[in-house]
Amino acid sequence: MTIRVLLADDQKLIRAGFRLIIDLADGMEVVGEACDGDEAVGLARAERADVVLMDIRMPGVDGVEATRRITADPQLADVRVVVLTTFDADQNVLAALRAGASGFLSKDVEPDELLRAIRVVTAGEALLTPRATKGLIDRFLSPDDQPLMVPSELSLLTERELEVVRLVALGRSNEEIAARLVLSPLTAKTHVHRAMTKLGVRDRAQLVVIGYQSGLVRPGERE
Repeated sequence: MTIRVLLADDQKLIRAGFRLIIDLADGMEVVGEACDGDEAVGLARAERADVVLMDIRMPGVDGVEATRRITADPQLADVRVVVLTTFDADQNVLAALRAGASGFLSKDVEPDELLRAIRVVTAGEALLTPRATKGLIDRFLSPDDQPLMVPSELSLLTERELEVVRLVALGRSNEEIAARLVLSPLTAKTHVHRAMTKLGVRDRAQLVVIGYQSGLVRPGERE
């Protein structure tokens, strides 16, 4: 299967460089280029892209809002968004993760890393590890910040699933969760996927965000 990639960046030179790398890779092709977020959303629908490489800072509709529109569209449920930034500590990255992005990359990413990232998110995995996502959130939120929201779907989770979400939000792997709760790694993985399904999230990075949004985990908390 060929991975269909959409490029969204207001800098033509950036798009040209990424296109060259992707079109030369086996099993990938660029199916469209957008110079702003509104155009990116339209092309995502028209071209049925698998992955959108989305610049955060664009004129008009920015990458955060475009990510939100894509991830909220049931017809684009299989589209994964990777946001692009020139700053590793860009607070907009956190906003993009909250909006449903599967991870972020710096624009000076190495070609091999770019291609690996595209393959990772196409496979349905989070580009950022839960621990890295937690570290990002910790940088921008303080222990005094109030929970941002409490998803109503949390009431659908069992006590075990709530604890699993909390441990994912603390950056724990399936193996670490299994050891903490005295479960097999396969059972821990099953609990994670059930929680993701009930909460309607795309990957583990979103569980980390929900853990903070709901107050299950506080900024700076350590287990």
